[in-house]
Amino acid sequence: MATQRLGLIMHGVTGRMGMNQHLIRSICAIRAQGGVQLANGDRVMPDPILIGRNADKIEALARAHGIERWGTDLDAALANADDTVFFDAGTTQMRPQLLAKAIRAGKHVYCEKPIATNLNEAVEIARLADEAGRTKGIKHGAVQDKLFLPGLRKLDMLRRAGFFGRMLSVRLEFGYWVFEGDLQPIQRPSWNYRKEDGGGMILDMMCHWRYVLDNLFGEVQSVSCLGTTHIPKRWDEAGKPYEATADDAAYATCELTGHNGEPVIAQINMSWVTRVRRDDLVTFHVDGTEGSAVAGLQSCRAQSRVATPRPVWNPDIKQTMNFFDQWQEIPDVETYDNGFKIQWEHFIRHVVEDAPYKWTLPEGAKGVQLVEAALDSWKERRWIDVPPLKV
Repeated sequence: MATQRLGLIMHGVTGRMGMNQHLIRSICAIRAQGGVQLANGDRVMPDPILIGRNADKIEALARAHGIERWGTDLDAALANADDTVFFDAGTTQMRPQLLAKAIRAGKHVYCEKPIATNLNEAVEIARLADEAGRTKGIKHGAVQDKLFLPGLRKLDMLRRAGFFGRMLSVRLEFGYWVFEGDLQPIQRPSWNYRKEDGGGMILDMMCHWRYVLDNLFGEVQSVSCLGTTHIPKRWDEAGKPYEATADDAAYATCELTGHNGEPVIAQINMSWVTRVRRDDLVTFHVDGTEGSAVAGLQSCRAQSRVATPRPVWNPDIKQTMNFFDQWQEIPDVETYDNGFKIQWEHFIRHVVEDAPYKWTLPEGAKGVQLVEAALDSWKERRWIDVPPLKV
């Protein structure tokens, strides 16, 4: 069995997601396990070069994780024919231009979401990638990590087994309290709350919910959304107050066409100004004629039709039922690896041995489409249709 090298340009990995999920828990973990195994038994060993603007930060990050190569010159990195994959986890505003530059340099491209801040740019870069794929064999992908979460994989197993019967509705609850910065230190970067810097709940999360809804519950047909900035003043990393110009919460309803053609209603509450009293920081509650299930990041609990209890409404006495105890835990039937790492392995196999891969830039553009539709709905205070996206 042979081991082949895969040169990988990693841009924007000094940020929280790029460093923790993509560098440390994905590429470094893949290197530590001896690479990615191919169908023929050979292995692929990623050989990353870290690229960023701050030389001190990049050098320290590389040394801390045993990465030999680092630099600040992206053009020089793209000119190196020995590095064939470009990954971007930098700012969303710059992403389409960086991806286009990498594609024109002949690199396969993989990136964080959203792939752009607006639909026109998202479609343009998706078209460029598709054309390069047809003419030059360029591979491309966008991160859709939540599809690989253990809780959602268990939920999808229930769906594929026919557990829900006819699916009726999905209720998605996401969020937690992000400290303002005056009393307690912030736990999310301050740019998240400045629209001019690419911040905002709708831009950040609706692109996630698009691929989750489409893949697990049904294709999105329309959306009604209300966004808001509940907290107009926050404090940044230096303790300096600033005006929060981006939405910090949003409340949406989507109409879906289920996998069997049935109408499905999805309700989505997402907020960075809510205090958690539920099973997890995100929960997906699915109701169907034959059963219901609630999934978080790791766990999934189900209640079948024949095991559904019979509560009786009586506001005059204390509720005697413990509703949380009436659900069956779906067991772990396999070892669940990090979701970002799993998708990286899929993408590497796609690049090296042309393994099937469906999480492409056009799929990423569909996420931006739902973002834009939700923003238009909020602005115009009406339902917005979400037609099939032609790239």
